[in-house]
Amino acid sequence: MRCDEIRLGLRSLYIVPSRFGLLWLVGAAFLLLVAIQTASNSTLLLGFLMLGVMLLAMFLTHDTLHGLTVRCGQPPPAFAAETVTYPLILETRSPRPPMRLRFRDGSEAADLQLSAGISTLALPWSPQCRGWQQPPQLQIETIAPLGLFICWTRWLPPQTQLIWPRRRSGPVGERITSQSRDGQDEWHDLRDVRDQERPAVVDWTGAARGRPLQAKVFADPSNHEWMLEPASGLPLDRAVEHLAQRVMQLHQQGVRYGLRLRGKTLAPDLGLRHRNACLEALATA
Repeated sequence: MRCDEIRLGLRSLYIVPSRFGLLWLVGAAFLLLVAIQTASNSTLLLGFLMLGVMLLAMFLTHDTLHGLTVRCGQPPPAFAAETVTYPLILETRSPRPPMRLRFRDGSEAADLQLSAGISTLALPWSPQCRGWQQPPQLQIETIAPLGLFICWTRWLPPQTQLIWPRRRSGPVGERITSQSRDGQDEWHDLRDVRDQERPAVVDWTGAARGRPLQAKVFADPSNHEWMLEPASGLPLDRAVEHLAQRVMQLHQQGVRYGLRLRGKTLAPDLGLRHRNACLEALATA
């Protein structure tokens, strides 16, 4: 079932006896058989009592999930091949006995007991591919309150989650540039003289040798910029994994960096928003 939200009811819930419930049912049938053979009223009463408890447990277990509303929140981006969380919002008008929620991909299940109102849950799963990924099918189940029945439903959450490429160390294509400034240190280039230029930056030596009057441009070695691109000769999926690792390294170092990928260019910048933009470009390349 795929929809924006799901309200559990008669058309979406399934219920069958649990293993313990089947043993209970076999025990009740055995008592009834013995009571008939021995004409024992007390044994017959016990057998009917067990059947009555079994019938009551079916309604109580079904009522544990009946009326529960489940919808998905806004999932945060995360890296592939890592355990990520997917937000779920659960709403109920009354407290609920224990239940279990899990994605049907072998991820860890979450056990919870809801109180009346709105509750949030971050359910883990493990995406293996990059890009906008659909989470696996969600299963909600309970055996409360007596454990004689298991009631469950399955739902496909509609909200996709952005999965960045997995981080893998390896070669990347990168070009380092230095932002230029005027100063008194070692210079590396010349430019035209501007109006009201400081005399200290004018290349008087070159002018004395007959060259046009120009000003010196100095490089600040502490202000480098990295422009990243996929390494040549690598498959795209492997190259973006290397770039994801490099982006995280430069972000943690506080260095300005940009990205050039498949005709799209992100200018060098800093900050969390720029990091996320680069990783999104890698994820959707």
